Amino acid sequence: MEHITSRQNGIIAHLRRLASDGAYRRETGEFACDGEKMLREALAFGAELNCVLWGGEPKFALPAQFSQYTCPEALMRYASPLRNSAGPVFSVKIRALPNKTAVSSVIVLENVQDPGNVGTVIRTADALGTDAVLLVGDCADLHNPKTVRATMGGIFRQAVIETGLDGLKNYVNQNKLTLYGAALSGDSADIRDVRPVRAAVAVGSEGRGLSSALLALCERRLVIPMRSGCESLNAAVAAAIIMWEMSRRE
Repeated sequence: MEHITSRQNGIIAHLRRLASDGAYRRETGEFACDGEKMLREALAFGAELNCVLWGGEPKFALPAQFSQYTCPEALMRYASPLRNSAGPVFSVKIRALPNKTAVSSVIVLENVQDPGNVGTVIRTADALGTDAVLLVGDCADLHNPKTVRATMGGIFRQAVIETGLDGLKNYVNQNKLTLYGAALSGDSADIRDVRPVRAAVAVGSEGRGLSSALLALCERRLVIPMRSGCESLNAAVAAAIIMWEMSRRE
């Protein structure tokens, strides 16, 4: 196992660039991760690891086909996408998870730019058995380290599709789903009175909500009831409530 001591080493430069450069991630087809938990999750669900960098001696054995390197802890922290890394730092090949053939519950995010929110929605979808997460418009980069970290391993299991409005429309039609839009409007139905079964429900950003173009695609609108004076919920919280409603009514 090679021991790295220089910041100029190619592996160090590669991992740092994966963490900071979305175009480079797309070019190489890899993304960076950090931590033992994420590494164990990646292994458990068959992710393809391209390289693993340990700060000091490896904490556990990996299959022989994976390239492993050691380095001083300070150098590992330099390579890490996290501020205070416990390591290891590793790269994973980007792959599309197979979508289920029978899709009945989908959460759609439009223009949700906070990586923590997007990652939390993916984590929650994985926990509640939502069939797919669709990212529409200008959402946070799926493979941004902050997004990946917030999924808590869900990125290795949960089907996530990045698409546009036309792709959303085709996906909903192909799977014979009802498309709902979460919106604060006079004609929105209380989610407690709606049965979002065989449904895709769209949630927009906290500041702007759903675009008029996406709302035009929706068959119905729904709202999560709140106390008067409250304007909106955090996007990830709203999505979690909606996914809970979908899961318990199927």
